[in-house]
Amino acid sequence: MENTDIKIILAPLQGFTDITFRNVFADHFAGVDEAMAPFIPTMGKKKLKLARLKDVAPENNKKLSTIPQILGNNAEDFIFLAGCLHDMGHKKINWNLGCPHSKVANKNRGSGLLMHPKRIDAFLNTVLSKISNRLSVKIRLGRISKNEIHELLPIFDKYPLDEIILHPRTGIQMYEGAPDHSAFGEALLLSRHTFVYNGDIKDLVSFYELRKKFPDIRDFMIGRGLLSNPFLAEAIKGIPSKGNKTARLKNFHDDLFLGYQKIYSGPAHLIGRMKGFWSYFGPSFRKKEKSLKNIMKSESINRYKDISADFFSPESEFLY
Repeated sequence: MENTDIKIILAPLQGFTDITFRNVFADHFAGVDEAMAPFIPTMGKKKLKLARLKDVAPENNKKLSTIPQILGNNAEDFIFLAGCLHDMGHKKINWNLGCPHSKVANKNRGSGLLMHPKRIDAFLNTVLSKISNRLSVKIRLGRISKNEIHELLPIFDKYPLDEIILHPRTGIQMYEGAPDHSAFGEALLLSRHTFVYNGDIKDLVSFYELRKKFPDIRDFMIGRGLLSNPFLAEAIKGIPSKGNKTARLKNFHDDLFLGYQKIYSGPAHLIGRMKGFWSYFGPSFRKKEKSLKNIMKSESINRYKDISADFFSPESEFLY
């Protein structure tokens, strides 16, 4: 029986879930209802490069509905970029207030801005009256302390946000330690907004644990879990599996490889891109540790193809 009341959103993973990945994924797997694109940083009008917008161009994203995400702290630059996206047809956009990486946070972007609630208040007060898009925010509990969210939620409640996507960790935690479900539940009680849960949905066990704790949550954002197990959304939705899983993974891998081969001119960039994905779904194969190490050492396309083929042999076992 399919869980038709659940919405699954592919998370924006910088360097992973670009237009090539999203389209190939949609060709091979079901269950994902929407994607959020990796962030586009704000910049002045004279510096905006149209190439940055190609990833979210509606004509390129017909297979999977995609929401653009903006990273920035300058209101006027945000308004300009939001206007460009609206002209392209994007009625909804997202403001990234969750990126945990220090290079971003140290510039008071992403989770780095969570320590400055007054700046967020002034930003939203300026931006929301001047953009035509609906706006959601993607946040963490705070940059340094989970208590930072207590100052943020009253500010968000002042504005007509589309939704709040909350990853219940702090920025400095990155992806370490367990997500704080208690803090997530407290946030639900302290805000009038609709929430999306984001963080560490790895399998059916972790998903149903969340459903039990938060029965009113209907929207879930999944990133690393879908990279490790592309069948996860189908399993959550109760969609019957079609065909042999190893064969489906091989077809997905081969199409992804061909997609990136059209983009990258040299083998180093192509293989480097694919190694990133193997770091997630490689460990999902049983007893393939040696093969995974060899993939990470491969430098030529022929060597890469020979090693990757070992994962898709008839005796291979996918753990999920």
